[in-house]
Amino acid sequence: MSNRNNVLWIVTDQQRAETLSINGCENASTPVLDTLAKTGVNITNAVSGFPLCCPYRGSMLTSVYPNKCVPGHEYQMPVNQPTVASVFNENGYDTFYLGKWHLDGAKEAEERAGTHFVPKERRGGFNSWLGYENNNAQYDCYLHGHRGDKEVEMFRLDKYETDAITDIMIDYLQERSSEDKPFFAVMSIQPPHDPYVAPPENQKGHNPADIKFRPNVPPVESIRKTASRELSGYYAMVENIDKNVGRIVDCLNKTGLMENTHIIFFSDHGDMHGSHGQFRKTTPYQEAINVPFIISGEKRGAHVVQRGTGNVDNILINHVDIAPTSLGLCDIPVPDWMEGTDYSAIRCLDKPQPKYPTSAYLQCVIPTHHYDSVNKAWRGIVTVDGYKYVCFENMDWLLYDLKEDPYEMVNLAHNDKYIELRKRLNGELKEWIEKTNDNFDIPNV
Repeated sequence: MSNRNNVLWIVTDQQRAETLSINGCENASTPVLDTLAKTGVNITNAVSGFPLCCPYRGSMLTSVYPNKCVPGHEYQMPVNQPTVASVFNENGYDTFYLGKWHLDGAKEAEERAGTHFVPKERRGGFNSWLGYENNNAQYDCYLHGHRGDKEVEMFRLDKYETDAITDIMIDYLQERSSEDKPFFAVMSIQPPHDPYVAPPENQKGHNPADIKFRPNVPPVESIRKTASRELSGYYAMVENIDKNVGRIVDCLNKTGLMENTHIIFFSDHGDMHGSHGQFRKTTPYQEAINVPFIISGEKRGAHVVQRGTGNVDNILINHVDIAPTSLGLCDIPVPDWMEGTDYSAIRCLDKPQPKYPTSAYLQCVIPTHHYDSVNKAWRGIVTVDGYKYVCFENMDWLLYDLKEDPYEMVNLAHNDKYIELRKRLNGELKEWIEKTNDNFDIPNV
């Protein structure tokens, strides 16, 4: 077994930060994730810089902003774009991707994306890849790909997706425990994305009538009826995820891999579930952009005292930051083409603490025009000192003080009492647009 650090990403889909007990959830119990958060670092203000599957996933793998990588729904990641797997490969790692991909541009209107074939050259450079493009049927999921040089034909999972994919990842980890080569592995699952279907043993005890709503879900019967029905399945799915993460943790402990494996648990975006009267994603509200983000694992006896632990609320880790941070945890230099920030020093306290960005950039480059989504392009920022500012082209849209108003009930964007604050945030947003070579006309303030 290698003495070098391994990295395991566990990526969920459409899971908002609020779903973890440690983050205040009243509708689900997540003891495994809570323990990982307490023994690792729980980044409570992690953001989804583009709250939509494909753009976020392109940026998490490449550390390139969506406007230059995957700008919208069902857009293909550039074939020649290097990924974080490329860098780990160059540094002697075994790389393995498992599960949902959603980066090959398959259009659901033209074919079933769940059985779309992703060619090997469009699998992100991973040594092994078993996945599917996109699939919203957790009991009817198909994988295909390659293991090393051997192509794997499409096959159907024999049980609920999260359970079955966890089985495969456990097999992989058991294989790696006897190898000297370190690994970078990704386990990407569709839950808790809609449809909100959980195994019966998890669904038991989750009833629509018992849902506790967030304060910003309006008391409108149709909205609360839909939200309560969906949330009862959603939180049951989250508990199934927690159970399966527990199986991964048990495997890492039994094989001894936990001693030198960093576990990074996060989601690509959240879900509105009736907050502000909206559903799903592609909006800049907290329910859509605030995602769980935990860095844990890697126990080395006395060395663990040098590791940061507990809640971290002054870091705005974004999609482009995940790859450089993962490299940093393994002391691998971050290549110049990556645009994100290496936040590994928040976990490795023996590293010098750099000066981090004071805000995170939010984008909706190409609107999806799905129902329950915002049908206009927008840009925005969230700041470390607790403000959120978002614009449509040539028009202010939203301004919130998240410290005093965490549920975003009072929009300050059109009140000249806050003109100086708006000027400051408008200037910082303009800097992000220029820095990322984005193309968007913000309003003059």
